Amino acid sequence: MSESAWRPVRRTRTFEDVLAQIERRIAEDGLTAGDRLPPERTLAEQLGVSRSSVREAMRVLETLGVVSSQVGRGPDAGAVLVSKPDSALTDLLRLHLGLAALEPGEVIDTRLMIECWSAARAAAGRPDTSALERALRGMDGARTPEEFVEHDTAFHCALAEASGNRLIAAFMRSLRDSMRRYAVEAVIRLGDTSGLQADHRRILAAVRGGDQEEARRAVTDHLARAYPPDAH
Repeated sequence: MSESAWRPVRRTRTFEDVLAQIERRIAEDGLTAGDRLPPERTLAEQLGVSRSSVREAMRVLETLGVVSSQVGRGPDAGAVLVSKPDSALTDLLRLHLGLAALEPGEVIDTRLMIECWSAARAAAGRPDTSALERALRGMDGARTPEEFVEHDTAFHCALAEASGNRLIAAFMRSLRDSMRRYAVEAVIRLGDTSGLQADHRRILAAVRGGDQEEARRAVTDHLARAYPPDAH
C-alpha cells in the first residue's frame, strides 16, 4: 500500500475524516480480512492529524468489528482488518430499527418483500437446506412459544442466508430481532402451531424443488397466517 495514497485531513471533524480516509483506502486498495493498516504513528503523520484522532477512529472501527487493534512493533504494528461486517451491520441495523419505533405492519410489509425475494432466489440456486431442516426440527420439539420463536427465527434467517445475499441476510436478522415480541404473541394467539409448521415445510419443499413462484406464494401465505391484518 503506497504511502502517497494517504491524503492529509484538512477539515475540523478530524476523527470522522480519518474514518473516511481509511474506508477509501480499504476500497481502493482492495484490502480484505487479514490485511494490516499502517501503524498509528504512521497514519497520523500521513494524514496530518494527531495520534489521538487516529486512536479514536480505530476505536470506532474496532467497536464496529471492522478491525482488531493489536499491540506490536515493526511489521507487527497496526490494526488488522477482520471479517465481522455481517454481525456488525446486524447490530447497527437492530439499534436503528429499535430507535425508529416502527409499527408492526411496517416491519411485516418489509419482511414480506425480503422473504419473497429470498425464497425465490434460494429456489433458483438450489442451496444447502440443512439449516432450514434443523430449524424445523427445533420448532417440532419446542415446549414454549419463546422456544418455538427462537427456532422460527433461525428458519427465516436461514432462508435469507440461502438467497446468497449477505446484506439481505443481515437486514433480515435485524428485522427478526425487532419482531421477536410480536412473533411470540402471534404463536400464543394461534395456539396450535401445526399450520405454521405446514407453511414452513411448504416453503422448504419449494426451495428444494426449485419452484420460485411457489416459494413466493408459500412465504406470502405463511406471513398472512402468522400476522393477519386485523392482528396488527
